[in-house]
Amino acid sequence: MSESSTPSTPTSPAPEPYEIKTITNADSDALLGHLRKFFFKDEPLNVAVQLIEYENSTCPELERYSLKSIKEGTSLMAVTNTNHVIGVCLNGTITSTISNEAETEEDDCENVKFSKVRSFLNYCGKEGTKAIAQRYPDVEKIMFVKIISTDTAWRGKGIAKELMDRTRKIGRERGYGLIRVDCSSYFSARAVARLGFECVYELKYKDYIENGQPIFQTEHPHLSFTVYVQKM
Repeated sequence: MSESSTPSTPTSPAPEPYEIKTITNADSDALLGHLRKFFFKDEPLNVAVQLIEYENSTCPELERYSLKSIKEGTSLMAVTNTNHVIGVCLNGTITSTISNEAETEEDDCENVKFSKVRSFLNYCGKEGTKAIAQRYPDVEKIMFVKIISTDTAWRGKGIAKELMDRTRKIGRERGYGLIRVDCSSYFSARAVARLGFECVYELKYKDYIENGQPIFQTEHPHLSFTVYVQKM
């Protein structure tokens, strides 16, 4: 997944001090509160299947999926001095045998809408990993940016870039060869491209079909799912 579908603005000063910290289990409620407000309801795939049906509805399966990254100790959040979460970057590990965390989920999912999203992420995860292996056959360990999200009021302040910079630093310290970002949003793809990432895989949503029809009819300009990488 990727940052929600709001275009970036020129960087301007932050309105108040904040710090970047590692997310722990104790931060779960604050993390989910942020994602419910600024990510889940705007993410293009979620919008296409109407995963979040109304303002205060939730998707437990999606929330469990999102929280899984915490256990690795590499996910980050930006928090103000008043304990307001203004940005999050959920990170995991990809190896030669696991394309992304969605592939390790249980097969039985009662939520049909989320099952469609998860199946799509599984497919793109595997295809993206194949493309990376062809381009970088000697890289075995990859830092996978699973979700990156910023508070609407803080976009254009450099929060996402700082979260990515800190993620890259962690990856280097832990011996990762690449950093990978899967983008379901046009705006997130454009943002990581500006950071020097290269696109190694793309699947247009209109080409992912079932019974002759596209499964995801996403809103313009979100026309494709892309995988971007950058060497550490």
